Amino acid sequence: MPITWLYVPGDRPERFGKACASGADVVILDLEDAVDAVNKDRARDAVTEYLTDRRTGPRLHVRVNDVATDRGCADLAALADLRGLDAVRLPKIESPGDLAAVDAAFGARDLGAYALLESALGVANLHAVAAHPRVSGIALGEQDLATALSLSSEAAFDHLRLQAVLAAAAAGLGPVAMSVHPHVRDDEGLRASCLHGRGLGMLGRSAIHPRQIPVIRAAFRPSSQEVERAGEIVRTAERSERDGRGAWVLPDGSFVDLPIVARARTTLALAERLAD
Repeated sequence: MPITWLYVPGDRPERFGKACASGADVVILDLEDAVDAVNKDRARDAVTEYLTDRRTGPRLHVRVNDVATDRGCADLAALADLRGLDAVRLPKIESPGDLAAVDAAFGARDLGAYALLESALGVANLHAVAAHPRVSGIALGEQDLATALSLSSEAAFDHLRLQAVLAAAAAGLGPVAMSVHPHVRDDEGLRASCLHGRGLGMLGRSAIHPRQIPVIRAAFRPSSQEVERAGEIVRTAERSERDGRGAWVLPDGSFVDLPIVARARTTLALAERLAD
């Protein structure tokens, strides 16, 4: 599962290679908000040229324009046969019906689609959107939601984040990544926000600058104490499994069963993956 997702403007092709060398798990070539209206066509041309061939490196996604518009549908049509494309990101999704444009463009091609929920109606239809067979993942557009719903409190955002986490889990999707942290030089604020998101069941985060990538990776890396505890649980479980027991008590008196062991193994795998 990706941990870091880096946006790069689609009309800045000189940055594409640098973004791919940033260490991000996914690079998102953006045709939407990061591109001025007058540069939209030029951005689409640059992105399609870059994605013509398959290349090594991070996964490559494209955020298209709103698929309810002619421009968004034209973006999808331009991307339909590109070998270098791994998935599309769809802004302003409000219902499962919005995914029809993707089906029309890509047909039977097995290409992932990430639905971005950025309105009250989109949030209201979270579960239905997440359950759509074309959807590979969901995410919240928090800046748009803040404007649309006049939100300013962290508690309000947490309510929306938990809804997204629940909808993704219920649909069998991967964990929900956090929205971008707009303050590029606020490393401590970014770190604190990521740790807060971890507590809500979120995993990973979108970034708007390469300098944010190591901060995000470090924040989602399990701590040494978490790794030590997970290792103790797994070792005890492996010993107990040989004895045919499905539940047991650790030396400190903590009760442990199979779901806790599964979570411990996930912690160890994540720590190994994010080890620097």
